[in-house]
Amino acid sequence: MTLENRMEELNNNISRTEELDNKLNNNIDNITGRIWKALSGFYYVYPDGDMKKKSITCRARGKFRKDKISPLVGDRVKIRDLRDGTGYIESILPRRNDFVRPAVANLDQLVIVASGAVPKTDVYLIDRMLSVAALKNCDAVLIFNKCDLDRADDLYNIYQASPIKILRTSAVTGEGIDELLNLLKNKFSAFTGNTGVGKSSLLNALSPGLDIQTGEISAALGRGRHTTRHIEIYKINNSAEIVDTPGFSSFETSELNLELKNRLPETFLEFLPYLGKCAFTGCAHVKETGCAVLDAVRRGEIQQSRHASYVKLYEELKPLREWEIKNNKNNKK
Repeated sequence: MTLENRMEELNNNISRTEELDNKLNNNIDNITGRIWKALSGFYYVYPDGDMKKKSITCRARGKFRKDKISPLVGDRVKIRDLRDGTGYIESILPRRNDFVRPAVANLDQLVIVASGAVPKTDVYLIDRMLSVAALKNCDAVLIFNKCDLDRADDLYNIYQASPIKILRTSAVTGEGIDELLNLLKNKFSAFTGNTGVGKSSLLNALSPGLDIQTGEISAALGRGRHTTRHIEIYKINNSAEIVDTPGFSSFETSELNLELKNRLPETFLEFLPYLGKCAFTGCAHVKETGCAVLDAVRRGEIQQSRHASYVKLYEELKPLREWEIKNNKNNKK
């Protein structure tokens, strides 16, 4: 074969490759969307975040696993649409916030569902969730559900004078449902709480068309059965977007991090008027002389239970050291 023939064959191969690339590119779109559901490694994305459009079933690129980043429900993402109903998540756009449990991103508010009935919610669990929500610049609403069985007076009284929004509800009698709908309007909210407090029943009461599975309470353990198997955004008729998340019996400890340790006092909203007014700089607000927060507790302006949760959380976070966290991250790589 002459050099001239070889050059002609090479040019023909290049042309065929370019033609194939053009055909492939014509069948692929790079678009922006929003993850509305996550299940078994698949992410269901609505183009432009419009839930009226047909969703695209996506996998995440391998680079996310390599970088130890997980796409979350609520994420705004750039995807490669293969035009066959499937695609790949290429990148995650900047988040307003993100949570480990519930595993969601870009929340407007966290709805913490508690109960005075079986299984009764531990106040320390409530306070830790409230603290993490405040750290992540996310509003919190505290719901005392199943009030047809137990009014949860002891829990209600702890938070009644706090800046935290609180509400009693019952999926059985309908108490508080209209007020809750109003709090959810035009917001993206996640419902969370320990297993068995009635999150799914509450969501069905908010919008009966959802028909979310509910579970029974185990008499032996006083715990509910997990009925939520995945995380999904539901839209209800007053422009609210809500997420039901799997229940749990203990708090996700990975949320208890160095940032929370450094900013803990400001995540207890009742403390805010007193911060910076202590007699000594660097006051931990635990047992120090001249502490403005402790003075407020003694005067009844801050509930003793809330301060007790603060101290318990302070002690839990106290051992965290920045170098230990870095070492742990390096060891996992």
